[in-house]
Amino acid sequence: MIILDTEHLWPVLSPVKMLSVLVLHLIPRFMRFVFSRMRSLLQVSYTSWFLDAFNYAIATNMDVLNLSIGGPDYLDLPFVEKVWEITANNIIMVSAIGNDGPLYGTLNNPADQSDVIGVGGIDYSDHIASFSSRGMSTWEIPHGYGRVKPDVVAYGREIMGSKISTGCKSLSGTSVASPVVAGVVCLLVSIIPENKRKEILNPASMKQALVEGAAKLTGPNMYEQGAGRVDLLESYEILKSYQPRASIFPSVLDYTDCPYSWPFCLQPLYAGAMPVIFNATVLNGMGVIGYVHSPPIWHPSNEEGNLLSIRFTYSEVIWPWTGYLALHMQIKEEGAHFSGVIEGNVTVRVHSPPAQGERAVRTSTCVLKLKLNVVPTPPRSKRVLWDQFHSIKYPPGYIPRDSLDVRNDILDWHGDHLHTNFHIMFNMLRDAGYYIETLGSPLTCFDASQYGTLLMVDLEDEYFQEEIEKLRDDVINTGLGLAVFAEWYNVDTMVKMRFFDDNTRSWWTPVTGGANIPALNDLLAPFGIAFGDKILNGDFSIDDEQSRYASGADIVRFPRGGYVHSFPFLDSSESGATQNLLLNSGMNKADSPILGLLEVGEGRIAVYGDSNCLDSSHMVTNCYRLLRKILDFTGSNIKDPVLFSKSVKQDMPLYEDDNHLSSRRTDVNFSVYSAVLGKDLICRTDSRFEVWGTKGYNLHIRGRNRKLPGYHVIDLGRGLNSTIDTSNSRRPKFTEKNKGDYFGNRYLGELDVPELVASQWLVPAVIAITGFVLFFSIWRIRQKRRRRRRSMSGRLANL
Repeated sequence: MIILDTEHLWPVLSPVKMLSVLVLHLIPRFMRFVFSRMRSLLQVSYTSWFLDAFNYAIATNMDVLNLSIGGPDYLDLPFVEKVWEITANNIIMVSAIGNDGPLYGTLNNPADQSDVIGVGGIDYSDHIASFSSRGMSTWEIPHGYGRVKPDVVAYGREIMGSKISTGCKSLSGTSVASPVVAGVVCLLVSIIPENKRKEILNPASMKQALVEGAAKLTGPNMYEQGAGRVDLLESYEILKSYQPRASIFPSVLDYTDCPYSWPFCLQPLYAGAMPVIFNATVLNGMGVIGYVHSPPIWHPSNEEGNLLSIRFTYSEVIWPWTGYLALHMQIKEEGAHFSGVIEGNVTVRVHSPPAQGERAVRTSTCVLKLKLNVVPTPPRSKRVLWDQFHSIKYPPGYIPRDSLDVRNDILDWHGDHLHTNFHIMFNMLRDAGYYIETLGSPLTCFDASQYGTLLMVDLEDEYFQEEIEKLRDDVINTGLGLAVFAEWYNVDTMVKMRFFDDNTRSWWTPVTGGANIPALNDLLAPFGIAFGDKILNGDFSIDDEQSRYASGADIVRFPRGGYVHSFPFLDSSESGATQNLLLNSGMNKADSPILGLLEVGEGRIAVYGDSNCLDSSHMVTNCYRLLRKILDFTGSNIKDPVLFSKSVKQDMPLYEDDNHLSSRRTDVNFSVYSAVLGKDLICRTDSRFEVWGTKGYNLHIRGRNRKLPGYHVIDLGRGLNSTIDTSNSRRPKFTEKNKGDYFGNRYLGELDVPELVASQWLVPAVIAITGFVLFFSIWRIRQKRRRRRRSMSGRLANL
């Protein structure tokens, strides 16, 4: 038996001294995952140290391994793959979920791996400890949906443990809760006779016993408590009569069970929405490897259940011990007016090879129970679409934090999802009567006629040319509202933020700013809007609401006739340092434009240079009231008298030359991190079923769109699934116009609206005339050749 740092684990392990146990102390993996949390007592660890310890655990045939460590780098493949090897060797691994609560999306690796028992912390009153990290897992974001974690919670606040020297001391943290569960696991292992231990016990069967025996707490949701508080006696009863089987965790998704089933219970299903994704974990206690040979099946309990359409993505090979089952749920067109509850079961059959001494293949049927609320399709003005596709987070690259005032958390790693660090905003919008859907595919993959507003917050990726063109048409012709919350971007500041990592022996430098302003400027160029490269900080008040502008961008281009709000701020960028010295010497701060509102064609646009007021990660003050007023404008054309005061209306366009706009970094290969650069445009499995695997709703081809279930036919000028000829460059090319034209009242871009409409008949007419002229020319040439042949044949006959 090897035990390191016994102060956390020995009090719970002392009754079970016959087991092989390896315990590692809480060490922030700064170098292992290039992650810095400038703590007063910083310890540094290297991946190689853990690999050596893990190899020793495998070589000595350990039973249980506790890891009171963690970090966000789930792409540290040597470490992650070694954890898989550990569990594949039938070692039960228990790990702390992290101490980054109460923030969501802060799960630490390896506790966020499905083959590891991830443990959160509670106090003696069964309240989730404020420090305990919350789910969901962020491996799958932005192009999917996370899994439920932690698996269980245990007491982790003010736990009495022995000092290394003498006496006792109070300990707190998930690094304390984790060894408590490891001790429970050891006690459960000890009840199985040693000669049968390896036949029955494995990482999957132990997790089944823990989550099925856990006591669900009243109040916390599934991403805070997992299955609930660990219960030794209930888990003992399950293991006592355990037979190898497969199961699903969570085994129930109940929309009527709030708040446990948050966020699902907070927003019902309805026809025409983006698929709601629920990602469950398959636990295979029959063997380290299993197979799903046939697709899962949906079994509705009544006739109304046929209104639900489910598609599945899942692990065809389950290894080691675990896999995933993702449900993509849509309500069919005929359910547009249905209101009620749909119930039923999803079943999936798992097969595993026979165990030693067996001949028959092991088979088990997993069941997931569903109870879903359905409402009639809400009005367009109340439907908001959240752009998740263009979000990039750490890992895989150095994506810097959004607020540069925060010194102890240099990375943007919380997922930037509605149900992670934007979960408070999500709750607020639901309370305000809005329905928020998530788009994890390009902007060509949604029907703009169904949504009041496209909400784009803190986005780091580039945009396909097709996305830029479609969004322009969606706003101008289809009446889509567009709300953009940007972030800082300054190349000089990014260069200064680089650091040297001892583990990889390389320099790490940010691949983008808080947001990708050059890409956003390309997207907004057709509307004459652009952000600058200032990094603004300061307090201000708008509509009697006090706010903090934290490392936000300024607006440098905005059309005439729009409404622009400016406030005096300091520029903390490298280029603004000299200006700040002058300002501090007695000069007044210059007003910087930060909020713009504009009506363009049938649609409306609002842009704001800071997203920290929506992000719960490092929020100083929120701007939820401002967000509601923006959505009232973009979705319903309701104009707040303060936001649309005559004093802020632009009589002249706001314009700065191109050399004042943010430029892309030329020393970074951004395609490594991007889902756009060098990639194919395709609608993924989080878009409507009808456009899976296509390019989406396109614009240039003549004809009407194919009628999709739940949608009216709308002539957008392109057919569904058609392709577009674009240049090799992914970045837009706009024609040069003079300053007065470009930023006046005309619509912006390559074509004005009349020209766009005319192109629908003019281009085919030109093609038809050209074809006729070509055909006539070929006919005349053939006629001349025939006359020559006849004359030649006459001469030969005379000869």
